[in-house]
Amino acid sequence: MPELPEVETMRRGIAHLAGLRIEGVSFPRHTARPIVTQPAPACLRRRLAGRTIAAVHRFGKRVAIELDVAPRDAGGWLVIEPRMTGLMLVADPPSPAHVRMELRLASRRHPRLIFWDRRGLGTIRLLDAASLAAACGPARLGPDGLAVTADQLGGHLGRSRRAIKVALLDQRAVAGIGNIYAAEILFAAAVDPRAPCRRLRLGDWERIAAATRSILAAAVALEGSSIGDETYRTADNRSGRFQLQHRVYGRAGAACRECGAPIVRIVQGQRSTFFCRGCQWQPRR
Repeated sequence: MPELPEVETMRRGIAHLAGLRIEGVSFPRHTARPIVTQPAPACLRRRLAGRTIAAVHRFGKRVAIELDVAPRDAGGWLVIEPRMTGLMLVADPPSPAHVRMELRLASRRHPRLIFWDRRGLGTIRLLDAASLAAACGPARLGPDGLAVTADQLGGHLGRSRRAIKVALLDQRAVAGIGNIYAAEILFAAAVDPRAPCRRLRLGDWERIAAATRSILAAAVALEGSSIGDETYRTADNRSGRFQLQHRVYGRAGAACRECGAPIVRIVQGQRSTFFCRGCQWQPRR
């Protein structure tokens, strides 16, 4: 579930660890589904021990921990993709059974950094600069959702036959948007999620781009959305608060807060889409 606001909140929640040395790394054994680690855990332990965290970055929906100058072939970027249930924590995890990696840090105040993942869909990769560019560069990720412009959106998607809601999930077009925020963005932009991209005009793209920046920034300010069983938590183990601001997501059958019409749920690309027929319009041919 973590999308740009949740991953940016994770990044901010661990950014203060910059400057700390990694004393050791553990990958606890348990019966949960194993996650993807590259290289293998034993090799990661050797390559990370003794390194220093230089900075913490975000690329789309990935947290990238920049390490100090690497020994030859050791890799300088620890890239973690939380995917559905992954969390970056400096506090106690929700359960010990799903701790996937723990970095022990040379600090009494901040002694550890944990990656926790209940479903085991996340990934941990140690990359060099070239591999980072291949995985997170412009060939793989579009402009960041917090800064995307109408020209960029229209340039990437303007000729597509795809429905706009489905297209916004394409990370090559715009990085960071997932199912929750695509629905909220299109409601704020007053665009029907079923509208084909190629029918949208400049004014539509301008509203979508402006809504993307404002919705994502507001969600970051409220530290993301904790929905359902509230698996998503901040780095210090608190719930996000943007779910209290949702206008359409998860509100099927409830009255629209703008026009009173019932919020509708449909399925697009095997994902639930929520929208208001009264507020969101299909563009004319």
